[in-house]
Amino acid sequence: MANPNDMTFMEHLKELRSRIIRMFLFTGIILVCCLPFTNYIYSFISAPLIELMPAGSSMIATEVTSPFLAPLRITIYSALIISVPYFFLELWGFISPGLYKKERAFVGPLILTSIVLFYTGIVFAYFVVNPIILGFFMSSAPDSIQVMTDINKYLDFVLKLFFAFGFAFEIPVATFLVITTGLVSKDRIKNMRPYLIISFFIIGMFLTPPDIFSQLFLALPMWLLFEIGLLVSKDEKN
Repeated sequence: MANPNDMTFMEHLKELRSRIIRMFLFTGIILVCCLPFTNYIYSFISAPLIELMPAGSSMIATEVTSPFLAPLRITIYSALIISVPYFFLELWGFISPGLYKKERAFVGPLILTSIVLFYTGIVFAYFVVNPIILGFFMSSAPDSIQVMTDINKYLDFVLKLFFAFGFAFEIPVATFLVITTGLVSKDRIKNMRPYLIISFFIIGMFLTPPDIFSQLFLALPMWLLFEIGLLVSKDEKN
């Protein structure tokens, strides 16, 4: 690979384009590998709702193409989620040649932490948040209502949760970067804490399904993760 300091702006763009193309190709390969397991993936994702539905109830498809497209869509998103480490690997390959040795030692673990936190957010959403929210809604349904959820609506619900929590769990990394790089001082971040906490609840309102429980389950961990990021961060001058 050419020395990044000797590369022109257009050469940097060409390299970035090549890496993005490789990302798409890698995701495509993962998708092809996942296609034989489409029904299993769909069953796994829908299991929390199926287990909570009353006896005699089932999920329904209100559109002609839904029985085919809904499982395929969740498989595509699964391929994207599985490909996240490779995305970060390509990102590392793009930025690492331009970093000093000290910066590489700093950025490398940070990228690894970002990957772990992203998957932790998804796991938290699936195993903790999703069952609690679904359990509340199923138990609060009047006896006169037969619960038969549309598969597309359910997938929209869980996918929104997965990505919302996956990205929300990156807050410690973002906080650490902002303070460590000197972009904003730690004292100023502390002074901004009340406004940031309010913003977490606003973000939770927009990123989660329209219910107070989903919003709280996102906003409160964001607050906690922000405090963790604040705790482990040090100002550049320190």
